[in-house]
Amino acid sequence: MKPLSGKRVLLGVTGSIAAYKSIQIVRDLTSAGCEVQVVLTDAAHHFVPALALQILSKKKVVSLLFDPSSDAILHVTLATGFDLILIAPVTADFLAKMAAGLANDLLSTLLLATKIPILLAPAMDLGMWDHPAVHKNVAILKDRGCLIIDPVFGPLASGLEGIGRMADEQKIVDEASRFLLKNSQGTSRSLAKEVVLITAGPTREAIDPVRFISNRSSGKMGYALAEEAYKFGAKVILISGPVSLPAPFGVETIYVQSAEEMKKEVEQHVKQVTVVVMAAAVSDYTPVYPVNQKEKKRPQSLQIKLTDDILKGLSKYKKGRIFVGFAAETADLFENAWAKLKEKKLDLIVANDVLQEGAGFDTDTNIVDLIDAKGRKTSLPKMPKTDLARRILEEVILIRQAVYEKV
Repeated sequence: MKPLSGKRVLLGVTGSIAAYKSIQIVRDLTSAGCEVQVVLTDAAHHFVPALALQILSKKKVVSLLFDPSSDAILHVTLATGFDLILIAPVTADFLAKMAAGLANDLLSTLLLATKIPILLAPAMDLGMWDHPAVHKNVAILKDRGCLIIDPVFGPLASGLEGIGRMADEQKIVDEASRFLLKNSQGTSRSLAKEVVLITAGPTREAIDPVRFISNRSSGKMGYALAEEAYKFGAKVILISGPVSLPAPFGVETIYVQSAEEMKKEVEQHVKQVTVVVMAAAVSDYTPVYPVNQKEKKRPQSLQIKLTDDILKGLSKYKKGRIFVGFAAETADLFENAWAKLKEKKLDLIVANDVLQEGAGFDTDTNIVDLIDAKGRKTSLPKMPKTDLARRILEEVILIRQAVYEKV
């Protein structure tokens, strides 16, 4: 099942150059299983073709407050039946219209008639965004319960650079998804009550200022978990080794280099979380005697020692918390993963054979077995790491539900 299956969003598009980005927003929401109804203002028609939005949403795009071809009272029928109203982009003019309670087109009129939560993504020139009147209108709308995705710094249609550019389409979809999942009925699709700590990436164990011991981990799995956990409504703390990935939107991200640094950050934060997902590939070894000067190339031996097992050391904090680990193996997958789960008192372990094509480090896909504390194994086919992250988190939700049922 797609993550937003059964969810309905009304997307309002107003007359901004950023209106063309609504095409990608519709594509992403519908790809996630969401039903999207698009409402365009008259001005929006100048910037984005209604036909493109209609094809992607598979629904007629509406604009007219008085539509002679319809016997429905659209501003009333569209004011109910949706889980979220998203307006992206929303112009300074439309913000003012909403704040003043004006109703002179279909979108503004249905907003007066609705009790559905509203998410706004403003877009305008930097001088307009900085104007006191706009600040006042935004404050009024926030006070009424509207959610705002602030514009970002970047190049603007005027040729200037500054704050006013509409947030990235992916950020808007992420925020909409987070709201929809967080506010799902019941707990079956939500992590809204959870604080999730996730580790990601490799660690680097310095030999000298230039050389280090590390591994092939890219951090893609851990970052996908952080992004999806945020969408599921959780507060997320990501402790990341050195990677080439941008920090996930809405996630508290802490960067470390070594296994010792990662251990300290995990132990510092574990008491405030309810779920721990150790997706990092922490180095097993570290030099005994790292040096401060670059070593010259010459025959020599390198003394190494084992690093501390971070996840095993967390067992003293286990009470009431869900622990998820990973096992990257090349042989005896189930046996090795099961032994690791038992030794470290895990609720779930994600096991994969890194020699399989499309699995393991630095790939966009993975092939894994999910093994729970009762020894039940679920073998998953090759899938994108984003989809796998969602699947792992769904297992976490099921584990949490089982805990609640015992209480």
